Amino acid sequence: MANEHIEKEEIKNLPDKPGVYKFFDTEKELIYVGKAKSLKKRVSNYFNKQSYLDRKTQRLVSQIASIEFTIVNTEFDAYLLENNLIKNHQPKYNILLKDDKTYPYVCISNERFPRLFNTRTFNKAQGTYYGPYSSVKAINTITELARDLYQLRTCNFLLSEENIENGKYKVCLEYHIGNCKGPCEGLQSEEEYNRNIEQVHQILKGNISSVKAHFQNEMQKAAEALDFEKAETFKQKLHLLTKFQASSVIVNPKVTDLAVFSIATRDKMVAVNCLMIREGRIVYTRTLTVKRKLDETEEEILLMAIAAVKNDTGAQPVEILSNIETDSDISGIKIIIPKIGDKKKLVELSYKNASEQLLQKSLREKEDPGLRVIKQLQKDLSLSQLPEHIECFDNSNIQGTNPVAAMVCFIKGKPAKKEYRHYNIKTVVGPDDFGSMREIVYRRYKRLLDEQKSLPQLIVIDGGKGQLNAACEALQELNIYGKIPIIGIAKRLEEIFYPGDKDPLYIDKKSESLRLLQFIRNEAHRFAITFHRQKRSGGSLKSSLSEITGIGEKTHEKLIKHFKSPKRIKEAELSELEKVVGKSKAEVIYKFYSQQ
Repeated sequence: MANEHIEKEEIKNLPDKPGVYKFFDTEKELIYVGKAKSLKKRVSNYFNKQSYLDRKTQRLVSQIASIEFTIVNTEFDAYLLENNLIKNHQPKYNILLKDDKTYPYVCISNERFPRLFNTRTFNKAQGTYYGPYSSVKAINTITELARDLYQLRTCNFLLSEENIENGKYKVCLEYHIGNCKGPCEGLQSEEEYNRNIEQVHQILKGNISSVKAHFQNEMQKAAEALDFEKAETFKQKLHLLTKFQASSVIVNPKVTDLAVFSIATRDKMVAVNCLMIREGRIVYTRTLTVKRKLDETEEEILLMAIAAVKNDTGAQPVEILSNIETDSDISGIKIIIPKIGDKKKLVELSYKNASEQLLQKSLREKEDPGLRVIKQLQKDLSLSQLPEHIECFDNSNIQGTNPVAAMVCFIKGKPAKKEYRHYNIKTVVGPDDFGSMREIVYRRYKRLLDEQKSLPQLIVIDGGKGQLNAACEALQELNIYGKIPIIGIAKRLEEIFYPGDKDPLYIDKKSESLRLLQFIRNEAHRFAITFHRQKRSGGSLKSSLSEITGIGEKTHEKLIKHFKSPKRIKEAELSELEKVVGKSKAEVIYKFYSQQ
């Protein structure tokens, strides 16, 4: 067993301090990351109480070849470090907190005259991120408010001191309609711009009261200086902010600076919902799901979720509300289970979200996998109709010989092999992929139209823009272009091309829908190549047999039907040939190939 490598002294010498431990197998692969109040007590439990461990944990222990550890100050610091290690290495025995969606963030960039923009990709090096937000509408409302209040730039110019002094840029329409103050031409100072950006940071953190106080103060100053126009500007901004705050308060405004974490369980699946509350507003919401691997407790999963959210948002609430008790101490934060009032209602709301997530996940898992994937494909390709019937085309020719093509058909995400079709290219001479594609697409759908059969909900072309355009020409000739969605998929970068679009679409490499498209494309390629090889083999056999006097077409067919390939015919014994074509013809064929 692998844990024979672990010395008892090694475990005895572990520190009696909080930290993170890592288990490695004999291949030096990280297989488990754990956290502990006491590294010594926690790790020794794996080896001293094996008879009490469940099967999965026993299997884990049997594979441990070496141990590493890291000491931290508190148990919660151990949770934070553990969360980072699990995210980066994804050890096979650790549960992995998963988010079913890619939520949008608001980012304030790290550059001179920072930009404010919405994004679904998270890259800490690019700037300061707020979110993720569960609603695109909510995130748009916030960014529009910030731009209305502060006239931030939206351009991508590199606004270095040198570029501005040299007059490299000119103000655009945004400046002329009052949406930007023209920092690109030096019309707004960096100090003023940065003061505005700091106010935006406060709004995104949920600290609206401090921003309102700032506007109130500026309005008062302007009024005292008899600058009533400036005072009116601040009054309007104050009104905008007040209106935004009123529309977004959903609980008592006195309920502030807290987080809500609730857990719902269904069999081995656990969902953790998080709500962040600032000044009576929900400023952040997220639901994480996890499948238990080593019978982790609800308390362990709760603390992992708290650590994950803290890592992603940097949030440090004063108080955490939850629906389960925990004995763990998180420095500076109280974890309580509210019994009455607004706080209890918040926990109930959070639990409702967690329960709904589990229900939806359960329904998706019960759903036919093929149907689930084509629903995802419909979403990824923005199709108006569910693509239950998909057809894919591919050409095959080697050095211009025997040009052929193939069409494969998928129904509800699964191959319908009875509907596969081979095509001999008839109207194109030489290795012309575009012409071949135009011919086979035309022939396929001309036949379906003539026979009044149903058309597919999606056509996939194996190739880039050239092949796709050729296929579109065939559909135009049949007057069905635009009635059937059609895409091209290029092999090199798995780019998805739409007719007439300059830029390709890139589907997430881990997406089930992209894997389905790859499978369909590869199946079409395999089917075309197989037919091409058969045709070449048949051609070479026919040409060699035609050189033998007295051997005709029917004999050719008998031989290929029995032996399947020219090589087997050439290598066949005389007795084998006799069984297929008779003694006299067998002798002629055997003698011919023997002499060769």
